Amino acid sequence: MNGRLPVLLAALAKRLPSHRMSDPQRHLRLADGPADPLLDRWAAAHPAAGLSSQLGAMRAAWRDEAPGLPGTAIALSLSTADAYEQTEAPPAELVVSGPTSHAIPVRLTSAIAIDVIRSARDSLLIASFAAYKIAEIVTELRAAADRNVRIDLLLEESTAAARAFGQLHGQVRIWHRADVSARGSLHAKVIAADRRIALLGSANLTDRALSDNVEIGIILRDPRTVGRLVDHLRWLTGPEAGFLQPV
Repeated sequence: MNGRLPVLLAALAKRLPSHRMSDPQRHLRLADGPADPLLDRWAAAHPAAGLSSQLGAMRAAWRDEAPGLPGTAIALSLSTADAYEQTEAPPAELVVSGPTSHAIPVRLTSAIAIDVIRSARDSLLIASFAAYKIAEIVTELRAAADRNVRIDLLLEESTAAARAFGQLHGQVRIWHRADVSARGSLHAKVIAADRRIALLGSANLTDRALSDNVEIGIILRDPRTVGRLVDHLRWLTGPEAGFLQPV
């Protein structure tokens, strides 16, 4: 089978964790074809952000490329894609700032942060509680913007983190908490490139956190896990969550 349908089925398998795959597979097995109203009702009722449009694209490809295939065949294809996704993921890699030891191989946070930013082809999603004195990171973000990478910065307003990115006006989208009077803060520290690789840990985007402070983090190279992380952070910017709003 050629065309968009295999790609879209693989993307759907990557998006949903295995324990939630049985529901779409069951509905697909019961569906007579891509236009079955049963699939409309399931998509409308599913809470995952953006899943309805993703399922709609898959059904459109099913209709255009293989309308004679029964729902059981599509369900089997989805199950096969999910099984393939369960192959062993690349191990998480430890990242540190500050003194290093011989206990375990590690890489420095500053170098990894730059590597992740440079690896982005389509999008960068970055969250940080604080940000300052990060000229090299800003330079790398400008280079990413110049190669048409979409950049979203989820920043804590109370720390004035957005000031560190003032030179990137018009090249990035900055998000703050919608209700700054509410309890809690945006305390996550994440750099995610596309849906493939992510650096997360204790380090803020500051010169000391990236180099001098004792900080611990990991780098994930499992697209399935990274994809779910990106979906959650993007959900925070959407109307359903109402947690973040663009500056």
